[in-house]
Amino acid sequence: MTDETDTPTETGDMKPPQPAVSIVQEMRTAYLDYAMSVIVSRAIPDLRDGLKPVHRRILYAMHETNNTYEKSYRKSARPVGDTMGKYHPHGDSAIYDALVRMAQPFSMSLKLLDGQGNFGS
Repeated sequence: MTDETDTPTETGDMKPPQPAVSIVQEMRTAYLDYAMSVIVSRAIPDLRDGLKPVHRRILYAMHETNNTYEKSYRKSARPVGDTMGKYHPHGDSAIYDALVRMAQPFSMSLKLLDGQGNFGS
């Protein structure tokens, strides 16, 4: 390190000043972009299969742990914990709600899981 400072000698070395941006307008566009990305990527089910990303993550976690129809029932905390730990770090209540909805015949067009006991009936 030296005690001397490097000052630009030519006018081409200096960057032009950035235009002023209104904080209100920037917040409005940033929030709108974020809200649209949340709606499109998380809140609306996909047209191909009707599943949200959390449903896909739960089914994949259950597939990885070999939780299939011919095996015995497991507690719902197991797939919820596996999903939250590996694929969906947003809290267990959203995962559990999605898991329960997949076991209810009146919530989705097809019942995807066979729930044992009280699954929100």
